[in-house]
Amino acid sequence: MVNRTFRNYLANNTIWGFAFGYFACYVPYSMLTKIMSKGLLTSLDGTGLAGFSILPVTALATLATMIIVISILGWWKYAKHSTIFGISIPHPTKWTLLSGVFTSLIIGTTTLAYTFEGVSIVLAMLLMRGGVLIIAPIVDTITKRSVRWFSWVGLVGALSALLIPIFDAKGFKIPLLLGIVIAIYLFSYFMRFQFMSQNAKSDKKEVNLRYFVEEQMVSTPVLVIFLGLFALLNNNIGADVRLGWTAHWDQPYLWALLLIGALSQGTGFFGTLVFLDKSENTYCIPVNRSSSILAGVIAAFLLSIFPNQGLPRTSQLIGAAIIVVSILFLTIPPLLQKKKSEV
Repeated sequence: MVNRTFRNYLANNTIWGFAFGYFACYVPYSMLTKIMSKGLLTSLDGTGLAGFSILPVTALATLATMIIVISILGWWKYAKHSTIFGISIPHPTKWTLLSGVFTSLIIGTTTLAYTFEGVSIVLAMLLMRGGVLIIAPIVDTITKRSVRWFSWVGLVGALSALLIPIFDAKGFKIPLLLGIVIAIYLFSYFMRFQFMSQNAKSDKKEVNLRYFVEEQMVSTPVLVIFLGLFALLNNNIGADVRLGWTAHWDQPYLWALLLIGALSQGTGFFGTLVFLDKSENTYCIPVNRSSSILAGVIAAFLLSIFPNQGLPRTSQLIGAAIIVVSILFLTIPPLLQKKKSEV
């Protein structure tokens, strides 16, 4: 009964329904990741976990969640299949394979960005979300998609919400490794959006779900493989990854790492469905980014419940208010256009 209800929801919902699902997963995902990196759980005794040591367990949880969810929904049938020894095996195409590899980098770098000491949830979000918003019209230009006026308004609003905290701050100290992480994150999104725009974002459900399943079946396994290779490195990163593979399984905080991984897959699940909407990227990306910005502000509020954790700055709340206005511009004009076309 629950499975049928969820499948009906996915079949009939709009981009904003998926955006809400993304928002609902992103709040606890970003907050829990910061809690673990700061050592705020009592079972951590104030000692935070290094970002790379968090990734192995969360990546395995993400992989398991992906397999379970797609299996429950019965979506494997949408992927391309080949018969091997009489068995029909789903597999990606060339473009979904490449897109999945870049998506694996996005998954890993997103979690890492929230683990740097002295870097708040909102600052990490400013760097990641702002860059992706700038990418949106560039990709639409490259793939020759027309951009509607209210998409431009929503884009400007989302960018404004990100820039206000920057002007309000006395100064941001961005570690070199974080800069590298953000660069990989943005380049991966730039490539992914091009593959997606050219091979999906269709008004045909089957086309979008084929792309979704094939990309998902590549991204999380590749991330696990990357982390296996990182464990071979003879440096601090390799040591942290090796620790992540071996040290957490018998610890009382294991549940939190598993939940981070499951929620990461939830953000990827709903976030990708937002991106795959047939509308232009300059519309879909602000919808997605607006959801995550609001989620980040709420996560920062919830994090302030813990000792010695400050409240979000006033500028961040102003940014959230601008996002609400931007959402109105992104929702009302399309609804009016749809109503007018039905008359």
